[in-house]
Amino acid sequence: MMHYVYKSCIIYSLIVLLVSKEDFDCPCNNSDFCDCSSMGWDSIPTRLPGTVNGLNLSSNSIQTVRETDLKYYEKLKTLLLQFNKIHHINDDSFQSLERLEDLDLSYNNLSYLSSAWFRNLHMLNNLNLLGNKYLALGNQSLFASLSSLRTLQFGNPNFNIIQKKHFEALESLNKLEIYATQLTQYEVGSLKTIKYIDYVLLTVNIDSLPAMIRDLLYSVNVLEMKETQFMRPQDVEAFKLLDYTSARQLVLRNCVITDASVSRFLEIIKTYKNITDIILEDSELLGTGQGAPILGDEPSSVTTGIINKLHIPNFYLFSDLSGIYKIAPQFKKIVCTETKVFLIPCPFSRSFTSLEHLDISGNIISDTFLASSACFYEGGGAWPMLHTLNISRNLLSSLSMVGEVLSGQKYLTNLDLSQNKFGELTAPACKWPEKLKYLNISSCQMNNINSCIPSTLQILDVSSNFLTVFTIQISDLTELYISNNRLAKLPEGARLPSLVKLVVSGNKLNDFYQSELDLFEHLTMLDGRDNNYICSCQFLHFMHYHTITLLGWPDDYLCDSPSSVRHMRIQDAELPPLVCHKTLIVTLSCILLIAFVVIIVAVCHFLHVMWYIRMTWAWLKAKRKPLKSHDREICYDAFVSYSEQDFEWVENMMVPQLENSTPPLKLCLHKRDFVPGRWIIDNVIDAMETSYRTLFVLSEQFVKSEWCKYELEFSHFRLFDENNDTAILILLEPIEKETIPKRFFKLRKLMNTKTYLEWSTDEEHQQEFWCSLKAALQKEY
Repeated sequence: MMHYVYKSCIIYSLIVLLVSKEDFDCPCNNSDFCDCSSMGWDSIPTRLPGTVNGLNLSSNSIQTVRETDLKYYEKLKTLLLQFNKIHHINDDSFQSLERLEDLDLSYNNLSYLSSAWFRNLHMLNNLNLLGNKYLALGNQSLFASLSSLRTLQFGNPNFNIIQKKHFEALESLNKLEIYATQLTQYEVGSLKTIKYIDYVLLTVNIDSLPAMIRDLLYSVNVLEMKETQFMRPQDVEAFKLLDYTSARQLVLRNCVITDASVSRFLEIIKTYKNITDIILEDSELLGTGQGAPILGDEPSSVTTGIINKLHIPNFYLFSDLSGIYKIAPQFKKIVCTETKVFLIPCPFSRSFTSLEHLDISGNIISDTFLASSACFYEGGGAWPMLHTLNISRNLLSSLSMVGEVLSGQKYLTNLDLSQNKFGELTAPACKWPEKLKYLNISSCQMNNINSCIPSTLQILDVSSNFLTVFTIQISDLTELYISNNRLAKLPEGARLPSLVKLVVSGNKLNDFYQSELDLFEHLTMLDGRDNNYICSCQFLHFMHYHTITLLGWPDDYLCDSPSSVRHMRIQDAELPPLVCHKTLIVTLSCILLIAFVVIIVAVCHFLHVMWYIRMTWAWLKAKRKPLKSHDREICYDAFVSYSEQDFEWVENMMVPQLENSTPPLKLCLHKRDFVPGRWIIDNVIDAMETSYRTLFVLSEQFVKSEWCKYELEFSHFRLFDENNDTAILILLEPIEKETIPKRFFKLRKLMNTKTYLEWSTDEEHQQEFWCSLKAALQKEY
């Protein structure tokens, strides 16, 4: 029992989950359009947002539209119910949808149609009822309340009745499509009640066609026949009614024609007075062009013939169409695409004396057959008034030959040769039509462009090739399309003085600058999207302040490198200041470093740091030597330290007095006894170490002398540190103690504590001075 209850709970939960899931499986976009297609639902969901204005319920399994299903969707403008299984719609199901503009009920199982469905749909523009099971449009005026209707589509393979009352309320439509291949009853005048229809598409049987065309003669602009077989000449007789009509285009789509029906059709269109365009799309010709129409000489209004994707099973047996040459002069525009055309006979080409536009793209025309079609081997004369020629998507392989073949076209200005296989251009120069202005040679597998390009061009398209450079000189070129190639730079080698628009999207550009753009003095538009831009600082700065119009800017301009800004919009990319201002930062750093060094040097000079360093080094060197006063060798009685300014007194007075005394004293003088070439500090150190005494001749000049400072300092480090009494001070002239550098603090202290000899100008005192000096220099034994 418990097991049964447990299983029941699981099943119930799954059912609840599936029911509630409908609200989550129907996504709605920002425009309140909910796409609920292909959900497998069998009913219209009732719990969608009340604000929904678009609802796609196509390809589900809905069978019934109930009165309350759409009650809460009052803002609905679009309701798509096609490809369901709807067989019943309640009369009041759409009553709340007063704002509905588009309703698609096509390809369901509706066996009848009710005017009650539409009685409140006054704003309905588009109604599609195709592909259901109804046989008629009902017993009443089905569309009486649809005053805003502009597009109406109805019918199915079994639909068989059209009556006048069905269209009484309709005055004008943009499009009317009727599918009634089994139509058996058509009430004459039914479609005539609609005063104007821009586009009518009929898929009906041959028997109903004349009556319907007759009712549409003066209300339709474009008349299209679809999925109809015109096997016999009489099958196209209904088109004879269009001699005088408001229609301008007659279209046959997905139809089957034969040589016989084509011949009669050509005879008919030769009589048209208003229709200008005959269009044959996606159809099949069962024949080889052997028809022989009887064509009159009266002028026809038909000037445009368009044939697209005409399937001819026996196209290789096709004739030269000599039977229809007479109709060719009236045409100004011929389009024959994707129809396996490989040759237009020269006489037929010469028959198109008024032809201005010829499009034979998507066929199998080769260089040789193009030459034959253009009567190149027969002396010319093909298409004498041709302005525009499209031979794209064929089998052309020689650009120079194509140019020469077409060089006789005096009025040709537009030429499309795209999607052929020209490959390498070998001809140094080519002949071209003298008035050619537009040339399209895109997607032609070319890897170079040389002087074979015509110099008269104003517009050139060489997109989607393998070009790495573009150096052609075309003085009148205003537009150049060179996208999807392999260019790494703008075509700066080209001479294009008149260029206004340049498209280089999809290449390999890394950057471009104003200097490159200035080469094109009239350039106003540049399309440089989808390139591999290196977002350097210089490039980013230029792109932020450019003045040229960049197509696709800014969304389609992305950085490829550096990695920090890859895939970012160039407009939003920013690089660090250190990257962008490297030179400035290095320069400022150098300036700051130099300033710092200058400041350090100045401070060192002011504080005599270097002097201290040098003296410390000398002192350290002296310290390494074992200095013992008892063991050292004494060579001099005294080392004399004096200023060069005092040399006369030292050399002329003191030296004779001391060296000529009894006993004589031996003095060490730097000018006489120092070893030449040795560092002066080393000389001073050796002199002091080998002298019994050190004699300082103090004066104002002595204090100012640089070398005297060194000698004093060594004395300061060496002699005073050893606590000896070898220094003798001679005061040659009065000196203020404050003038002695403060760094000689021991010397200053010594002068304050020790008696020194003072020179006097008085001769009596001078004798005392010399006696005292000699006594001070005497050795102690």
